[in-house]
Amino acid sequence: MANVVVVGAQWGDEGKGKVVDIYTEYADDIVRYQGGNNAGHTLVVGAEKVVLHLIPSGILHEGKRCIIGNGVVLDPEVFIKEITKLKASGRIKDDSCLLLSESLHIIMPYHKRIDIAREAKSGDKKIGTTGRGIGPCYEDKIGRRGIRLMDLIDPETFSRKLKEFLIEKNFLLQQFLGEAPCNFDEILAEYQGYADILRRYVADTALILSKDLKAGKKALFEGAQGTLLDVDHGTYPFVTSSSTCSGGACTGSGVSPRDIHEIIGISKAYVTRVGSGPFPTELLEETGEKLRQVGGEFGATTGRPRRCGWFDAMVVRYAVRVNGLTGIALTKLDVLSDFDTIKVCTGYNYNGKALETLPASLEIFEKCQPVYEELPGWNSDITGALSFEELPPKAQSYVKRLQELAGCQIVMVSVGPRRDQTITLRNPFA
Repeated sequence: MANVVVVGAQWGDEGKGKVVDIYTEYADDIVRYQGGNNAGHTLVVGAEKVVLHLIPSGILHEGKRCIIGNGVVLDPEVFIKEITKLKASGRIKDDSCLLLSESLHIIMPYHKRIDIAREAKSGDKKIGTTGRGIGPCYEDKIGRRGIRLMDLIDPETFSRKLKEFLIEKNFLLQQFLGEAPCNFDEILAEYQGYADILRRYVADTALILSKDLKAGKKALFEGAQGTLLDVDHGTYPFVTSSSTCSGGACTGSGVSPRDIHEIIGISKAYVTRVGSGPFPTELLEETGEKLRQVGGEFGATTGRPRRCGWFDAMVVRYAVRVNGLTGIALTKLDVLSDFDTIKVCTGYNYNGKALETLPASLEIFEKCQPVYEELPGWNSDITGALSFEELPPKAQSYVKRLQELAGCQIVMVSVGPRRDQTITLRNPFA
């Protein structure tokens, strides 16, 4: 028996959706434990491209239960649109396969309005948020003025809380941000309509998970974003608003740390990030643009072009440590197939001294100089490789070197976007 957590080992967008999709075959419950619709998972199933923002990738498999845990913030409109699209394509045939934690928090229209207005007011100090209202919703959760799903489906409670909270939100919108106020009646009517649809999915998901695990069922926990975007352990303040690391799987789902057996970090064979913040190995010339175009590095949620750079072993070693990674799934190795030489960052120098780990100070991080090692490229198509031995020797050497630098076993190598373009070296569920 094994329960597995999948986390991003870089700045997000590492290909977690594909890895979760593959591991779902071995799991009974697939649990999303943090984040909101500010993240997107792109999967290629046969000839079909599927993009998911809230619902776990396991929904593409029949006979699996998908759970959205209490650590997630949910935009009802986006969730309902996602359900509708999946049902239209025949992906959801039974509503019982999808459960929402009664304790998750609801993104309200004022969260989105505040998010966008704050970014606009920040000028050149923008964080780079998606404007989906994620941060303001988490703020209200921590400030104990949030609206939970259990509140939304109770008309009296929802009406009372909405009226109370709008006093503060409209003051902020009008007096500080210079925006028009939110209308109580309009929001009430809109969200009562959402409540009628969501009610069928609401459950005490922490209790259900506990019973399933005691019965010997296997769970797969998936997060959004990546380790370096964790609100506590990331490149603060250029981070998301939740715990993206493996610890978030417990707090965001209600399971005990004792129930987690394997933690798999997802890492690209290079590195990308979206939004502002330090990025030591960023490539600002044609090499970076080549990675962007070949890798299709544009946000699944926003369409924004991602910043691209060489693989950063300092970042991945940090992810190994703070998450307790037991394995790494390496994605997009095929994107590097047309490079004569490939650089790998082995460490950082700051003021002429080598650093042991990532600096907590943003000011220092931004001034770090990457130390590079240059490796030969393999200049051949690897998308048809079915085993590690079928990879060109130079591609094998590259993977082995990344494993050495990361200090963690590479358990999977992705050589293309499809499910079948994946080499499994060790199955964490075995």
